[in-house]
Amino acid sequence: MFFELQPAPADPILGLMAAFRADPRPHKIDLGVGVYKDEAGHTPVLACVKRAEVRRTEREDSKTYIGMAGDPGFNAALEKLALGDVPALAEGRVATAHTPGGTGALRVAAELIKRARPEATVWVSDPTWGNHPSVFKAAGLKVREYPYYDPATQSLRGEAMLAALAEVPAGDVVLLHACCHNPSGVDLEAQHWQAVAELAGKQGFLCFVDMAYQGFSTELDADAFGPRLLAQRLPELILATSCSKNFGLYRERIGAVSVIGHSAQQTQATFSQLLSAIRNVYSMPPAHGAILVREILEDAELRAQWVDELAAMRGRINHYRSAMVQALREAGVERDFSFIERQRGMFSFLGITPEQVERLKIEHAIYMVGSSRMNIAGLSAANIGHFAAALKAVL
Repeated sequence: MFFELQPAPADPILGLMAAFRADPRPHKIDLGVGVYKDEAGHTPVLACVKRAEVRRTEREDSKTYIGMAGDPGFNAALEKLALGDVPALAEGRVATAHTPGGTGALRVAAELIKRARPEATVWVSDPTWGNHPSVFKAAGLKVREYPYYDPATQSLRGEAMLAALAEVPAGDVVLLHACCHNPSGVDLEAQHWQAVAELAGKQGFLCFVDMAYQGFSTELDADAFGPRLLAQRLPELILATSCSKNFGLYRERIGAVSVIGHSAQQTQATFSQLLSAIRNVYSMPPAHGAILVREILEDAELRAQWVDELAAMRGRINHYRSAMVQALREAGVERDFSFIERQRGMFSFLGITPEQVERLKIEHAIYMVGSSRMNIAGLSAANIGHFAAALKAVL
């Protein structure tokens, strides 16, 4: 059975993590792996999560299955968090299933698309999160790219993007990042979302929004502007959400997939197919993370604490965007890196060559992806000076 198998290509980020851990140099800096880190370089458990876990332990009286759609309370709370008061909720046109992480949401949504329209092509931004194309291809779907990021100007290729989407045929799917675009940090503005909604209505393609970082850009409602606008303007939508980042629940693997249909009846028919796909992929989702999130969102005190902790994480990232630009200026770096301050979320491209990225690793113990995508949250007061001096040395 296995005699002819060859080793699968190593995931570049996972390989980078292993190399970083094996590096004995005390001044090493990890700017590669996509998790939030505090000032000590640690990914903490939020205080509100710890309180919710105590309550869950005290109240839990069974470990039985929770059903293919997962926890109903979590699903309702996350719909409200993501979609606010869009009319589709009151009209019964939204149905949600909680999933094993945001990747699980993407995969079962891909299975749903395959059932509904097996010939569909999924259009992703150039660039996009490295796992996006793999997830859709694994479900048997075709993947193409639309223009998005301009490395020369470190900004959005807005006109080129909209021109490309104007050619996407009916029945295809366009994947959009709600905020904190991974890997570029360049987000769509309100006028771009409005233009996308108009094009989707005109062309007949399906919008699929991946919202992995709600609350990490500006604040919770503003970060959900895009999916809420599309949910108001369009008859159909798929939304994938993740609680890994904004709740710090990385290892609990908790996300959700929501489908919006043009009528309540059609939504339920579509949701039945989604549940069938879930049954075939993983049968039932894990409960722990979902119940923690539900506890936090339903309790006024815990929710307020979570909002404060989320604001602190967001504030730290934005602070180090500005601090990095300032540190580079003070180190005498002549190249203009001010674009870092204009971008949002944990990620940005430095815009240096793969050879310079390799020199940062070998000569200075600074680890990032070969594309020069860096995790801003990996910077701290203790290492930002070393980072600035090292970058100056390789430029």
